Amino acid sequence: MTVQTVAHLNFSGQARAALDFYASVFGGQVVAVTYGDAGMPRDLPGADLVVFGQVVGADGFSVMAYDVPGRPPAAPGTATPRARRENGTTLTDEPFFLSVRGGTVEEVQELWDRLVVGAAVIEAYGPSAWAPASGMLTDRFGVTWILDVAAPYAG
Repeated sequence: MTVQTVAHLNFSGQARAALDFYASVFGGQVVAVTYGDAGMPRDLPGADLVVFGQVVGADGFSVMAYDVPGRPPAAPGTATPRARRENGTTLTDEPFFLSVRGGTVEEVQELWDRLVVGAAVIEAYGPSAWAPASGMLTDRFGVTWILDVAAPYAG
């Protein structure tokens, strides 16, 4: 048996835009099936929203998303960070962050530069105590990401 874990993000009318954005950042193919595609009458409100969506990249990146039915579309604008820095420590009550690890500072810097557009930066990308470089942000869709360069644990 093979098991794979994939983050599944819930949106309020922004799933397609988020999937397109993540594909532009990380690469990969977007698949987006609307409620209308799945049988909802196309003239009903919400038929154009995403019931199943995903981005799958050749390098292993994968994320799923959909628009929660019955939830009104979210207001557009810059995301508000749900995490904050206090006395050098990141504090949050969020149930999860998405973590992306790369092999080099330059590789992860390229991802950071694309993902940070419209984001609220919590920790700027740069050298850290546990990695050659890391950073934390809440993207324009309200998802908090930690990007870092993989490094062996130094004990």
